[in-house]
Amino acid sequence: MGAGRWTLDIEMSRASSFCLIIACWAAIYLPALGSLEIKGEEGRRILPAVTMLDTGNYLVPQVGSEPYFRKPPLVNWLVAASFKITGARNEWTARLPSVLCVLAVALAFLTVARRSLGPNGSLIAALIWLANFGTIEKGRLIEIEALYVSLFGLALIFWLSWWQQRRSSWLTWIVPWIFLGLGLLAKGPLHLLFFYFVVAAVLYREGELRKLFSIPHFAGLLIMTGIFAAWAIPYWLAMRGTNVAQNWSAQLTGRLTADDFKVGSWLLNIPRGLAYFLPWTLLLPLVAKTKWATNSERNLALALGWAAAMPFLLVNLLPGALPRYSMPALVPACWVVAMMLAAEEVRWRGKVVQSRIRLRWVLSAAIAASVLLCVYAVAVVPSLQQRSKVKPIAAQIDRRIPDSERLYALDPDFQPFLFYVKSHLVYVSRLDEVPTSARYLLVQPEREREVVESERWSPLHARPIERINDYRKRTIILARVGDD
Repeated sequence: MGAGRWTLDIEMSRASSFCLIIACWAAIYLPALGSLEIKGEEGRRILPAVTMLDTGNYLVPQVGSEPYFRKPPLVNWLVAASFKITGARNEWTARLPSVLCVLAVALAFLTVARRSLGPNGSLIAALIWLANFGTIEKGRLIEIEALYVSLFGLALIFWLSWWQQRRSSWLTWIVPWIFLGLGLLAKGPLHLLFFYFVVAAVLYREGELRKLFSIPHFAGLLIMTGIFAAWAIPYWLAMRGTNVAQNWSAQLTGRLTADDFKVGSWLLNIPRGLAYFLPWTLLLPLVAKTKWATNSERNLALALGWAAAMPFLLVNLLPGALPRYSMPALVPACWVVAMMLAAEEVRWRGKVVQSRIRLRWVLSAAIAASVLLCVYAVAVVPSLQQRSKVKPIAAQIDRRIPDSERLYALDPDFQPFLFYVKSHLVYVSRLDEVPTSARYLLVQPEREREVVESERWSPLHARPIERINDYRKRTIILARVGDD
């Protein structure tokens, strides 16, 4: 499927397209990237990375003093690498891996998919990827979705582009599976559902489903499994005797059963999932009004449409699902809409929408997103900084601890403010791990009595000096060892 079939009236050079993508990415994803404190689940991605750097244990992620079983460690490794390479530990360097992953997918659309989508089609796909609500929301945070969906996107772009271009079977069926293997290390196997829907739909439309049983494909599967096993096997051996399997099983069954199922939230899954693709969701009806130059183009558009819609619906209809679980569908949606906007003829209300107008839509949306994010950084972020909920807790603790003292966090569980504590922090699981020289401890309420009544520091005793309630309505106690 050559580039010449999808040609708009204006065609940008490679250099111009590259500069435009870099400029839009920088304007959307970099302003005020590190200006707001960590929120949501970001602490679970950052704190294990800090512990990895401090302990040298990169095999087992830890939150506080306990192993973190719920997710594989790729995002923690990337955050640790960002901290190490830049020499700084802050919000900006923590979120840097996410924005770089988003950029990687945009550049893959622009370069790898160029022969398949055409010069302007590949540019449009890259801009749609950069300027949709879901990618912007997750791509500016150090959350798993930015990494996970980006790895899925790279796998899909490489496979679909090389399949259409009839590149080497070994290249086509192995390189994408490297990204899929890394995706397993990022979150787990859900992205395989979305990926194989696309592969099966495309192959079915071309009458080549037998390729799924080819030796190169099996080699790709072996490499993908090997990437995950290279971490998982040593991890399981190191964690024997713990409840790793139980935790992973609970994660999976929780998506299917949803112990805390709420009908209202479940009914909003699909609308919220569609909202992730805004503003481009509004253009999806035009796909049906597109005149394709060849049956091959039509078949590909149908295949990608069904391959994006079916897993999107299946995942969002699960009782325990959240809309973000269906975000891999953004990538084939970007491809389909780019095909439509770069097609020869698109009709709206019986009239042909000129190619110049379609290109203007895309450029206008990308520029609008760039401007809005820059305005947000200048006009909104300063006021949000005044409403910090996490940093003040760390500052409150630091004021009570001399610079020369260590702070021992006794089984602290997940406490995001620990990222901001300037005192030298040491995690311990049991009280007998706290040295007798320790003078400051962070304790959860259920262990306060154990610490206060301990004779470990006799004749000195530990006494609470601060009771802090965080934004989650959880209490943490700062205790000091000294004279009564």
